[in-house]
Amino acid sequence: MSDTLGFVGLGRMGALMSKRLLDAGHRVVGCDVTPEAVAAFEANGGTAAADAAAVARQADVVFLSLPSPPIVGEVAAAIAGAGGTVRSVVDVSTTGPSVAKRAAAALGEQGIHWFDCPVSGGLKGAREGTLACMVSGPKADYERIDELLACFGKRFYVGDGAGLAQVAKLANNMLAAAAMVVSSEAMVMGVKAGIDPHVLLDIFNASTGRNSATEDKFPRSVLPGTFDFGFHTGLSYKDVRLCIDEAEAMGVPMIAGAVVRQILAATNAKYGPTSDFTSIVKITEDWAGVEVRG
Repeated sequence: MSDTLGFVGLGRMGALMSKRLLDAGHRVVGCDVTPEAVAAFEANGGTAAADAAAVARQADVVFLSLPSPPIVGEVAAAIAGAGGTVRSVVDVSTTGPSVAKRAAAALGEQGIHWFDCPVSGGLKGAREGTLACMVSGPKADYERIDELLACFGKRFYVGDGAGLAQVAKLANNMLAAAAMVVSSEAMVMGVKAGIDPHVLLDIFNASTGRNSATEDKFPRSVLPGTFDFGFHTGLSYKDVRLCIDEAEAMGVPMIAGAVVRQILAATNAKYGPTSDFTSIVKITEDWAGVEVRG
């Protein structure tokens, strides 16, 4: 394996994940459309490149951390046409199985292996190396990729097929958003009735109602009123829309998921795509005329 890795997309997650590769002793060449992100990457010891094609001409394995399916498609096409040394592309974005299949086919024509590797665990997990990495791609080449993914956290190999890991990630993010939506309604009801929110959370977390929102998001971001969990509303909305679209394409109805999508649409419209997705609770708070705070 080459000593040089590539990283395309140096935003909030990409910055932290590329730093973990650098801290592990790898030479990493990266690029981003934002000059500030590139400067921070260089300050961490990375080597800047002009674009994705330039990254591909120097690296054996290229990681992608990108915000949307069209951008992933464009970057995959640029890498396929770069004529570089890339053997594998690992997409840590959450962009759905459809674009993964198209990218895998385009890169496969150039002898480049595609691995889906969407991650869960947020900025904290990326910083500390405790992410859950869902991986799909050629089993024969997985071992060499797994060595690198160990820098990021725990790995879950879900199969050879392009897009399988994306399905797992979309399902996970749908559940996370649903937990936030329903927990918000339960918390607002309890607080409006006069129950201390800390006591109510303790009850939920000692009972069958516990979930990722009650155990983590409410105590960390909602009760203190910081709304800084680290995941943008716009990204959650994108993931839930993708999940429902893919499910419908498979013939799987998502009736409850459609409600979650609408609540996220309202949150996105009122508080903006860069708001923290824990702002979901504010929609129910506004309707009920009460705030859930510590």
